[in-house]
Amino acid sequence: MLLLLSSCGYNALHSKKNSVNYSFSVSELSFVGDRKINLKIKKKLSNYTQGKKDKDFILKIYSTSEKIILAKNIAGDTTAFKNTISINVEVLMNNKLKDNLIILESFNYNNVSNKFNLKKYEEEIKNNLAETATDKLIFKLSNIQ
Repeated sequence: MLLLLSSCGYNALHSKKNSVNYSFSVSELSFVGDRKINLKIKKKLSNYTQGKKDKDFILKIYSTSEKIILAKNIAGDTTAFKNTISINVEVLMNNKLKDNLIILESFNYNNVSNKFNLKKYEEEIKNNLAETATDKLIFKLSNIQ
């Protein structure tokens, strides 16, 4: 019996192969702020640190994460939260400030009674927000003239 498999054509958006499509490189990265967000950004930007292109950036990245209570019930127990991450990026080119990018991402969610599950869910939310914000950062960097 012959089994044929065809691929669906999926490609990772920011893989090493696709980083060729973006005409910029990052020669230096510095981070201040939320460690988990910074690690996610560093990981996703690592493909752009190898090799030097005409648009070569130095990035100074400041990140924060905030959890806000949106609603409480009659008993005063929290029923809804909002998790927000903020990334402020100073983009330098040829040791001159080229641009200042601010990226905000947020997500609203309901409280759950199991605090362990809530903590895991919040970590997943934070990770997803950082991933989305980093994708936006890469797109904005690619559009800087």
